[in-house]
Amino acid sequence: MPATRRKPRIPTRAARKAAQGRARAPGARPAPAVGEEANRRAELVRVAARLFREKGFDGTTVRDIADAVGMRSGSPFYHFRSKQEILLAVMEEGLSAGLEATEAVLGRRLPPREKFRALVRAHLSTLFDAGHDFIPVLLYDWRALESGNRAKIIAVKDRFDAIWQAMVRELKAAGLLHTESRLPRLLVLGAINYMATWYKRDGKLSLDEVADQTVEFFLGPKAKP
Repeated sequence: MPATRRKPRIPTRAARKAAQGRARAPGARPAPAVGEEANRRAELVRVAARLFREKGFDGTTVRDIADAVGMRSGSPFYHFRSKQEILLAVMEEGLSAGLEATEAVLGRRLPPREKFRALVRAHLSTLFDAGHDFIPVLLYDWRALESGNRAKIIAVKDRFDAIWQAMVRELKAAGLLHTESRLPRLLVLGAINYMATWYKRDGKLSLDEVADQTVEFFLGPKAKP
């Protein structure tokens, strides 16, 4: 017998008003989003990422973000204290998605070359799949982050870099690279990330073809059996 799906709890009108009051209090953090409000927050982050990517952080206003999701100009402040906090949420979303996709590759127990290819392909998806504007914003608007927020992003980025550095060591151990320094990691991620400035999904190369050619460029042609 299939399990009965439980309906999400929707806060009462009084609870929503109380949360809004707390969110608007000077210096107070926005109340945690639940139910429909959580969906609205996610939509704000997604739309903000697209606008930041298209217009830049400095060129985008909170009113622009609100208009794009059909909100009043002050409504985003129910979820975020400032545009800076929206930028942080956008970057955290991108790194979280990238880290999740990267860790999923590790769980597949692939041989070194195939694992490297899968990591490259996963990173390409994080950059270019529909609605994935988060990482390009991280690349373009990194300097717009305040120092405290920058430290939060670096902490997550370090986990991401550690996985790629372990991949470099594995490739070296398999005889596919001549060094296990950080340079190969910086080169491959730098090359892939720079694609955000020129790659078009409707162009001549698919992401699978880009992944294949990237692996061959860095590791050479695959040895024939």
